[in-house]
Amino acid sequence: MSSGNDCRPQTFTKPALGEKEVTELVDRVFGLKVSWIRPLPSYDDQNFHVRVSRNKGAAEGADEYVLKITNSEDSQEPDLIEAQTQAMMLLSAEGFPAATPYPTKDGNIMSLESGGSGPGNKKYMVRLLTYLPGTPVAKIATNTQIFYEIGKLAASLDKALSEKFHHPSVKSLHRGQFIWNLANVPLLDRYIYALGQNKYRDVVQHVIEQFKGKVIPKLSSFRACINHGDLNDHNILVDSSSASLENPQYRVSGILDFSDMSYGCYVFEVAIAIMYMMIESPDPLSVGGHVLAGFESVLPLTEEERGALFLLVSGRFSQSLVIAAHTALRYPENKEYLMITAKSGWKHLMKMFEVGQEAVEKAWFETAGAYTNRAPA
Repeated sequence: MSSGNDCRPQTFTKPALGEKEVTELVDRVFGLKVSWIRPLPSYDDQNFHVRVSRNKGAAEGADEYVLKITNSEDSQEPDLIEAQTQAMMLLSAEGFPAATPYPTKDGNIMSLESGGSGPGNKKYMVRLLTYLPGTPVAKIATNTQIFYEIGKLAASLDKALSEKFHHPSVKSLHRGQFIWNLANVPLLDRYIYALGQNKYRDVVQHVIEQFKGKVIPKLSSFRACINHGDLNDHNILVDSSSASLENPQYRVSGILDFSDMSYGCYVFEVAIAIMYMMIESPDPLSVGGHVLAGFESVLPLTEEERGALFLLVSGRFSQSLVIAAHTALRYPENKEYLMITAKSGWKHLMKMFEVGQEAVEKAWFETAGAYTNRAPA
């Protein structure tokens, strides 16, 4: 859910290419003939699921891709898009289910193209990424096993990026004022007006003030890394690895959307994963322990990192809810997609503060501790 490289979440122009224009673009830029196309939902970019016909002489069948057309604001930062794409390629080579780019006719991994209607000559960075199979976590009946796996994925992914990603473009991931970086929760002060005057705004203001006083002073003690930054319930694909309908065992089959990558901290990633998995559980306050257990099977948190977890999860809820409300005011035609998290997000955030930090953390840490000597349930 990227929104530019600074604290202005609304300077982008979302692409609006038609299917005919996209079909011609795929042919012209990538040399592939589209046989089938459908739009995919997105926050501020434009995505299409495309199937292409193979060239004559090639094996029969079709190949599927996702055409990703980056918004006009982010398209002005090719180094950042290069970093995101190179990171995906590295992760794929390391065995993670990440997409890889199909090269342009010129042999590049992306191309800056004009397109769409409206005033001005907008340019958009275009990539054709391999299509990853699977079902979004948002569309399955979740269980503790997949929460554990997602926690493990979050730690493994950040660890691989931080230890092995050395491409020159990596410097572009230092995104100081990036609104989605968890260190930047205090920047929400600028957009909180979008909530109006109500109990929700009061809670978010409380989160921001607590964050300023208790998390910001400790940031330097958290272990730094490269964050994916958006391991949400729509960006993680899974498939079932067992035939049991009553207790399916899932494995992660796809990791999507690297547009929120930035330098951050390991504890940010687990907090983000906990927040989004809470949305997908009938027992949201228990989720954190299972995600944390998976994460700590790879990277145990320090006491200071653990101590910040409640406010980091609350901070991510606040980011998602405030920025979505602000964006929906500017782009009401995309309100339904923008407000996906809000449907249950407010309820969960309010519940966290109703139960209280001490009780929530106790539940999380006891659940995570129970995994120490056993496999995930």
